[in-house]
Amino acid sequence: MTRGWLISLAVLTAACVPASKVESGAPRLAKPTAQSIADAPPETPTPEAKTTPQPLPDLGWPAPFSYGNPPAPPTPIPPPSAQLVFDRQVVNILLLGSDRRPQSSSFRTDVLIIVSIHPEKGAVAMLSVPRDLYVYLPGYSMQRINTAFSLGETIGYPGGGPALLADTIRYNLGIPIHHFARVEMDGFSRIVDTLGGVEVNVTCSYRDWRLKEPYLNPNVAQNWRLYTVTSGVVHMDGDLALWYARSRSLSSDFDRSRRQQEVLRAIYRQVLSFNLIPQLPALYSELSETVSTDIGLTDLLTLAPLSARIGSADIRSRFIGRDEVTSWRVPVSGAQVLVPNPASLQALVASAFDFEAPDELVPEAALTVEVINASGDTTWGALAAERLNYAGFEAFVGPAAPNPANPTQLFDFGLASAEDSLAILRAFGLGSARLVSSPDPASPFVFRLVVGNDYDPCFDPTRGQLGS
Repeated sequence: MTRGWLISLAVLTAACVPASKVESGAPRLAKPTAQSIADAPPETPTPEAKTTPQPLPDLGWPAPFSYGNPPAPPTPIPPPSAQLVFDRQVVNILLLGSDRRPQSSSFRTDVLIIVSIHPEKGAVAMLSVPRDLYVYLPGYSMQRINTAFSLGETIGYPGGGPALLADTIRYNLGIPIHHFARVEMDGFSRIVDTLGGVEVNVTCSYRDWRLKEPYLNPNVAQNWRLYTVTSGVVHMDGDLALWYARSRSLSSDFDRSRRQQEVLRAIYRQVLSFNLIPQLPALYSELSETVSTDIGLTDLLTLAPLSARIGSADIRSRFIGRDEVTSWRVPVSGAQVLVPNPASLQALVASAFDFEAPDELVPEAALTVEVINASGDTTWGALAAERLNYAGFEAFVGPAAPNPANPTQLFDFGLASAEDSLAILRAFGLGSARLVSSPDPASPFVFRLVVGNDYDPCFDPTRGQLGS
């Protein structure tokens, strides 16, 4: 199985999980530092008089109220974000999960994940955008970002829903969108079932309300029950994967973003076991029945050469999380929204898509980590390995230790910099006392992580994404 089709399939389906109703030439942004974020004060929106806003300074953007009949914005419309510069080979795909119900024409795109594929750098970045992000919709007004697609379909915006949402992201985040893919609930569930289910690395136990059977009426209270998925490697069919990735009654949008990317990575691993490239044309035809997209078959085929270069550690997961937004209630409507903190949000976006170009004259050695599970829990080795992947390290799960160990320790074989060892310690919340210097020039791995029975697999990748 080549990873090119894997990326294509994941791009079309994995993160497009609908949400529950219960609830050129522009400057590159400066590379962020933790101190610059700490020094930036949080911003709270200030209501302004309900008058027609002044035209925006960038004449390339339509003025507010150009389309539709929106209400006057209760906050000042922010200026356009600085535009990120991408290599010409980069492909940015917007993954959307729609909450559209059968026999209904209205919907919101309550799942938004930007997937940025960097062929020359052998890397992929995924950025989750919360549905309640309160932003300017070009030519319209201030609104939640999850309304942009639907509004674009109804207010006569040039290019419709895909164009308005793409312009909204470019205006507010500085990220150009080249393609989109949207799937509804039934389509996502069927795709997962077609794969035979997925093995999801559930890092944190999760409990929420779930229908006792998927066919039951969701409007009847007795049809619901509290359901718990414990941490570990959990096999999920389409219905369970859909519930796990969309529920948020007892959690938050931020936690849901984490779970969605867990499912996306699970689909990535699952498809690795299939030899699907020869079947790509037929599979594309099947997917077109459940996925709405402007990605053509030729576009998918161009991703195939990436197969030998993109591994799990090369997929960067980032989230617009609590550090990048301020919760706020809109005065007139009472809607609870998330207002961007411009400095921290721009820093996160810049770091999410900033990949160093490989030096062909001086190849960089892979930062490999052997994971030895000495915890007594058979799944913790796999969970620790995925946590290392999140941090950008290639992880290999070795044979489990015969006896439990306490505490968790990191062995440094002297083949990398001190900064790399500290990065692993930070990723696991470990202090320097857990680092063991064990020089071994002949070691096949750069580090060895021994997972002890004190290990806590639960971590929140949506916080502290720029390091400490």
